[in-house]
Amino acid sequence: MRYPKLLKRGDTIGVCAPSGGVGGEVCLKRLDNAIENVKALGYRLIETASVRNSSKCVSADSATRAEEFMSLYENPEVAAIIPPWGGEFLMDMLPLLDFEKLSSLPAKWVCGYSDISTLTFSLTLMCDIATIHGSNLMNMGYARIHAADLRVFDIMSKSVTEQESWDFWGGYTSWEDITQDIYKLDKPSVWRSLQGDERICFKGRMIGGCMDTLCKLLGTRYAPVEAFLDKYRNDGFIWTLESCEMSAADIYRSLWQMRECGWFRYCSGIIIGRPEGYSDTQDFTLSDALSQGLGSLNIPVIYDADIGHIPPQIQIVNGSMGIVEYNNGKAYIRQSLI
Repeated sequence: MRYPKLLKRGDTIGVCAPSGGVGGEVCLKRLDNAIENVKALGYRLIETASVRNSSKCVSADSATRAEEFMSLYENPEVAAIIPPWGGEFLMDMLPLLDFEKLSSLPAKWVCGYSDISTLTFSLTLMCDIATIHGSNLMNMGYARIHAADLRVFDIMSKSVTEQESWDFWGGYTSWEDITQDIYKLDKPSVWRSLQGDERICFKGRMIGGCMDTLCKLLGTRYAPVEAFLDKYRNDGFIWTLESCEMSAADIYRSLWQMRECGWFRYCSGIIIGRPEGYSDTQDFTLSDALSQGLGSLNIPVIYDADIGHIPPQIQIVNGSMGIVEYNNGKAYIRQSLI
């Protein structure tokens, strides 16, 4: 596994939009605010030409998006790449990326969630590059950067990091008013064990992302999971998965498909993030989906975790070695770049 050089103050962060671009007065102000907030932390930022475009759910045509991403990755001054947010169709630029060149270049951080999972997952599997399933830049565009999103800079700057589950979770305070804090966290955060265990500990190489987009890569050359699992089989694996806009039935179908494709071989444990836009399917619930999708694996499954679309989120390094300790609804995650 190739780990990027640790980030330090004064480094340059590149901003491109490999999926959705930023349009509209409110969102553009939020983007500007995010850039200023990150600059105030001591980093430089550069952005590519299409970041502030938005049409047909993307920032530009697939060739342009691929070219802009490659330009940042090939730029020796850029230490990390953080897109503004996800979107819908990042997958259509994957055939236009030069993965051979990416594999030969010095590794650099790529961070994001939602549709950005399409990119980070493929980079880790195809190029052995550690990536981060974590905060997007637009999460940082309010009055101040929340502690959950600040963590991503800590993650990129240390070889060993520790995170604990949050005390509360919630939603956005306001989509339009960037003069206040971004999140309203008012619901107790209680992680749950599918098997009902009070205490669990497992370790392995971490991998995962947003199921909505990852499952679209099944069967394509951009998800060589079998080869990745075989290469690191002695480490074991921790899958960290979350969803957006998926019902209980959708989640079960996706987990079934992943399981039948062998994605959970050598797995020592699975963490499922708190789902956004979720609904039961008749009387079929989330616990039903997880039990039927994962129960036969006979490995620990923790769900309602602080991972993914619902804030605040824990930052997960794809490719890192992780240790997870679960104790009565709370969790501790240690990640090492080894």
